[in-house]
Amino acid sequence: MKSEARVIEGGPALRDRLAKRPEAHKYDYGHALVLAGGPGRGGAARLAARAALRVGAGLVTVVCPVAALAENAARLDAVMLRGVADMDDLVEELADPRITALCLGPGLGTGDETLAQVTACLGAERACVLDADALTAFADAPETLFAQLHEDCVLTPHGGEFRRLFPDLAAGLEAGAMSKVAATREAAARAGCTVLFKGAETVIAAADGRAWISDARGDRGAPWLATAGSGDVLAGLVAGLLARGLAPHEAAGTAAWLHVEAARAFGPGLIAEDLPEALPAVFRALGLQG
Repeated sequence: MKSEARVIEGGPALRDRLAKRPEAHKYDYGHALVLAGGPGRGGAARLAARAALRVGAGLVTVVCPVAALAENAARLDAVMLRGVADMDDLVEELADPRITALCLGPGLGTGDETLAQVTACLGAERACVLDADALTAFADAPETLFAQLHEDCVLTPHGGEFRRLFPDLAAGLEAGAMSKVAATREAAARAGCTVLFKGAETVIAAADGRAWISDARGDRGAPWLATAGSGDVLAGLVAGLLARGLAPHEAAGTAAWLHVEAARAFGPGLIAEDLPEALPAVFRALGLQG
């Protein structure tokens, strides 16, 4: 009988994960690469990139098709930008050993090109968060995705994406035959990596069966997270923490906790762009000095 899932709480352990050393350099905190879609579809990737930078990744780069360079350049400053013309260009970008984490999915599209991009990124064997379109693209053959995943991956499905990848588990959950914790644990075991199953009760499970809950109900309610783009921000938070070197389950759990706290700090009227900007107040409340 597995133990119950632990509830994620703020405190010294979480604060220590986020702290930066006074003598550190930006390269000590990793380089996150966020893959973006074509023209008109870059907003989600930009949200993720901003979140990754705000949560403390030393550097963040958005990689997009050449045709989308002008659009993204107009909206990015501290986040760097690279254009790729084809898969060869993407593979060249992925070969940079300074890249420590990847964020795939927000605004990426769900066609064959996305399948090829995800396959190339997973082959680079870097810490990786897969969200949104990077999950939906494999809806017809989830086993194809599972075969490529490695232990440094984090999947971040919402209910619909979870159903596409794990239809039997979703059916059991909807029928009341299993709890969300049990379903997420089984999903993580099947995928062989960490799964963050989003919702008002977000459940994070590692492949070895450990599980955590980030609850955004009751006294910790954050109904303002029900807004377009908030999931893209969460994916970016996970990617930024992976880039910094946190273990996948720690990155996922810490990101989920910060996501709720940022929403609570900002309050009513929140839109996704506000979430990264609310993080400094959350960090100060935790007592972070660096």
